Amino acid sequence: MRGAGSPAFPEPHKKGLVMFSFSIGVLLDSFRLSWREALPAAAKLGVKGIQVYATQGELAPENLSVSGRHEFARAVADHGLVISALCGDLGRGFGNAELNPGLVERSKRILDLAKELGTDVVTTHIGVVPESAEHPRYKIMQDACFQLSRCADELGAHFAVETGPEPAARLKEFLDSLGSRGVAVNFDPANLVMVAGDDPVRGVYTLRDYIVHTHAKDGRRLLKRGPETAESGPAFEELPLGDGDVDFPGWLKALDEIGYHGFLTIEREVGDDPAEDIRRAVSFLNRQMGR
Repeated sequence: MRGAGSPAFPEPHKKGLVMFSFSIGVLLDSFRLSWREALPAAAKLGVKGIQVYATQGELAPENLSVSGRHEFARAVADHGLVISALCGDLGRGFGNAELNPGLVERSKRILDLAKELGTDVVTTHIGVVPESAEHPRYKIMQDACFQLSRCADELGAHFAVETGPEPAARLKEFLDSLGSRGVAVNFDPANLVMVAGDDPVRGVYTLRDYIVHTHAKDGRRLLKRGPETAESGPAFEELPLGDGDVDFPGWLKALDEIGYHGFLTIEREVGDDPAEDIRRAVSFLNRQMGR
């Protein structure tokens, strides 16, 4: 017990003493290398997991043979890594009723591949959720996501919608309408800051029942503009972790408080030296976690 005159001990929540139990991952495509070159680069940084695009090229389900799937899974394991998620963003969202049947089926094949490779998460973009449930596109998106959610439920997996095009509260209302966690959330704090102008810390508590994966990314909003506005000029900029407006201490604390202890997967979509930016991001996250 501390006696009178003893020096005060730092409170356990003070910066530098907080210990979080998250795992750091990296979106392998951020290295801008082939997966065979990127895997050792990721392992060298000491990350625990990787995410990879499975929408086109060698790792798309239609292009990946049985032997190719075994080769990729074995290579990931041989580098001491696990697959945190596949990226299944098909680049269109689910707002077009004519295209949706094909997009839904392709998404299901990506989820089958994810399960085969040992992960339960496929991240995706569904398009911008309209402000009103009366908007014609709302029902179209709802029908497609309902199909995806039931498929995911049957497999014990998740299609994880990336945050950002709309505020967290609107996304939650949409997800609540599906009556399932088969369609869940890939929480990207930078997208909420850059595109929606929303608070990612508050967003964690709003979406707490749905978060199954995260992207660790940073950025800054330059102009207040809706995600569907066609005006010219940059509305936001993605920045290295710690250089933007994401409150990482608050974000990590919120994730910890809701009981999320999964992956913080670094995503770097711009920049001249992605490998160095990823290295800095790993170091930044480790410092934030008190390691």
